[in-house]
Parts: sequence; structure tokens; C-alpha cells
Amino acid sequence: MKKTITILLAVLAVFILNSSFLIHNCICQWQPDVRLTNDPASSNPCYNNGWCIGLSGNVVHVVWTDLRDGNYEIYYKRSSDEGTSWGADTRLTNNSGLSLDPKVAVSGEVVHIVWMDTRDGNYEIYYKRSTDGGLTWGADTRLTNNTAYSYRVSISLSASVVHIVWYDNRDGNYEIYYKNSTDGGTTWGTDTRLTNAIFESYYPSISASGSVVHVSWHDMRDGNREIYYKRSTDGGTSWGSDVRLTNDTAYSYYSSIGVSGSVVHIVWSDFRDSDYEIYYKRSTDGGSSWGSDTRLTNALGESGYPSISVSGSFVHIVWHDLRDGNWEIYYKRSTDGGISWSPDIRLTNEPAYQWGPSVTAYGSAVHVVWRDFRDGNDEIYYKRNPTGNITGIENITSEIPKEFKLMQNYPNPFNPTTNVQFSIINVQFVILKVFDILGREVATLVKEQLKPGTYEVSFDGSMLNSGVYFYRLLTPDFSETKRMLMIK
Repeated sequence: MKKTITILLAVLAVFILNSSFLIHNCICQWQPDVRLTNDPASSNPCYNNGWCIGLSGNVVHVVWTDLRDGNYEIYYKRSSDEGTSWGADTRLTNNSGLSLDPKVAVSGEVVHIVWMDTRDGNYEIYYKRSTDGGLTWGADTRLTNNTAYSYRVSISLSASVVHIVWYDNRDGNYEIYYKNSTDGGTTWGTDTRLTNAIFESYYPSISASGSVVHVSWHDMRDGNREIYYKRSTDGGTSWGSDVRLTNDTAYSYYSSIGVSGSVVHIVWSDFRDSDYEIYYKRSTDGGSSWGSDTRLTNALGESGYPSISVSGSFVHIVWHDLRDGNWEIYYKRSTDGGISWSPDIRLTNEPAYQWGPSVTAYGSAVHVVWRDFRDGNDEIYYKRNPTGNITGIENITSEIPKEFKLMQNYPNPFNPTTNVQFSIINVQFVILKVFDILGREVATLVKEQLKPGTYEVSFDGSMLNSGVYFYRLLTPDFSETKRMLMIK
């Protein structure tokens, strides 16, 4: 009897431990939906060729188009605690024209926003920025000036260089155009035409890493919509040739592009299977060559408008999906740079439609926003997974260390990734964070209980400016801080 009770207690202990693990890792990852807007008018996020949510440290920035003022204006709000609580709505535009489809990109305290605007009698691209993390904003800046329409802008940053692309019919048909600012948005260069084809080129998406700028779009030159790509290896000064990435008789369109170092990732919606599905492909050599198309979804009902976010080897994708009888938001990820993928995860469950999601990930968390009709009109909703992007933590030795230790990161200086090793001598709740030179948190690398051992974790600084950063290891029994240097 005593032996039986002992076995039962052991089984119960294992069950409790496993249950705690499952609860922590399976149920508590994606937190409840949060309603960000609350007015009787329509609030709409951006198209999937850009992002209407951005991150810097603990601060989350969201932009959208809103009809509450009687015409469409650009609105903004932010969270300073990683999405736990949110500030008030801020109206960024005020004119009699339509201000639509805003996109955001963030680097440190500088927040950049671009959108399309009809205040000049036709659609033009406009820009504004905040240099204090979204607390105050500069004036609207008109970036295009022609009698034709300029549509659907996308934005990406690399250090102080701001890159934008859009499509424009000044040439008699729609072509992809590009321009940049090399001083953080203070001044802007000239418009550069990137495509020159007989038929239309639409919905460009842009992502930059160092001096390499990657652009994807869908193009009608082949008689149906195909995904095309081109790149610049000198920060947008000159451009390579157009590269056709898809080749099938059905429509391939609405691409979203992301990059980490030399690995470039593209997702799009494709009709080759007689139903719109999400497809993916990647390049591991900075866009010089490309792997095969990978089908990511396989369900009855349309899967469309994918949005991608890349953080080191983690690749996150969201899209809206009709498999449940109404539009719902779905998510999946790869933790090995796009080689393998998780199952589809349904993020919303409402009888009304949810549409047009946008995703971003940095530090340990994944953040998603979308348009939602559950309240009887279109509102902006948000949710997050606070542990969905903890990348690269690995126990590298089974030996129990003799002392607590935080090692110097390597390589150092680095661009854009580096590795940090640390040792703990007993079971500890470990926090490892990165801070900028002003002491502001920019990333959480570890935040969990660990067994004794020596660990290594990777840090992706691709969203940060060049400069000095500090990383700090904190446990109940030990703390230490070291310096690292990011050079782009």
C-alpha cells in the first residue's frame, strides 16, 4: 500500500508539472482580444503590403484610418508597456481630403508614418514623424507631386535611412516607384521608377537590412498576376533587374516581404489550388537565388492578405481566413527560418468578420492588430503572445557551473545578430534584458525559470540603430550588466 501511494504521488506530481507547463505554454500564450477603438464610425487598418503596427522596446505603435470626423483621417495610439495598457487615440491628419492606408516603421524614439491622401485633388503620398516616441508629431510632408494617382505606400528602415515604395500611374499605367531619406525623414531624395512593363505593377512591399533593400509586388505583365522581386545592394542608389518569383496560370498577389540578415522571406495569396491559399518562399543569399514555393494553408475557404514579421530565425505570419464560414484571423510561425512551420492557429472566434491583420514581433512578444465587426461597425482590435518570440535559448552544457556568470556577447561589435552566454548554479527565475544607452528597455531575451547550467541566447538587433547597448542578467541571487556595440 505504501509503495502504491508513493507511485500515485509521483504520478500526480508529474501531472501537475506537465499541466503547469501546458497551461503556461499552450493556453496562456495568446492573450484575449483587446478593443483599441470605440466610436460609431468605421476604423480600418492598412493593407498587407505594409504594417500598421510597430515596436521599439516596450512601446507598441498602431496607426489606422478612421471615419469618426466625417471623412477618413489618420489616427494613432500607443502602449508603453508592451500592449498591456493603451493611451488615447491621437488624430494625426486634419484636411478635407481622404487620408487612407497608413503604414508605420519605428527605430528607437523615431516613429515614421506614411499614407495616401487626396487633399491635393488626387492621391499623393504623405509622411510625418515623431522624434519622441509618439508623444508629439511634426508636420505632414508631401512626398509625391504629379497629376496621376500614387497608391499603397510601404515603408522600411535601416538605421537612419527611410525607404518607401508605392505604385503610380504617372506613366500611363501603374508602375512601382521608390524614394528614400538618408537623414531619418528630414529631407527626401527624388522619385525612382523601379518597373517598366506594358501592364500594371501593384502593391509593393519593402524590407531593408543594412544596405540591401528588398521589394516585392504583383505584376500583370505575364497575362495574370505573378509575384515579382527586385533589390538594391547600395541602399537604394541602384537596382537590379526584375525577378519573377511565381509561375503558374492562376493569380498570385498581395505579397508581404521580410528580412533578417541574408535570409529574405515572402508570403502571398495564390489561386493555383482553385482556392486562395497562403504561399511562401525564401532566399538564403540575400535575394540572389530563391527556393521553391511552399503552400502554408490547406483549408476550404479563402485565405488572404498575409502579413509577415521576421525576428532572427522566427518567422511570423497572420492572415484572414474563411474556413470557419466567416472571416477569422489565423496565425502560424516558423522557428527555423522558414524550413518548417507550425500548424495554423485560429486567433479570433466571433460570429462577425475579422479582416486585414498586421503582425510585428520583437523581443519575446508577437503583436497583431486587425479590423473587427463584432461591435456592429469596424473597430481596431489587438492581441499579443508575450512569449511567442523568445528565440534561440539553448542549454549548451550538462555540467553544473561553479559560479554565476554573464559572458561577453559574441561577435562584438555585431550586425545584426549576436549571442549571449550565462551560467546559473541552481534553479533560478532568470531575466535577461537589453537596454539602450539612456536605460530604456529594447528587448527581453529570457524571462523564465531555468535549471542549473550554461545557456546561450541569440539577440537580433536589426530593428535598432547603431550604437552602444547594455544587457543585464538578473536572478534572485545574482545580477550583472555588460556592454555591447551594434554597428550597421
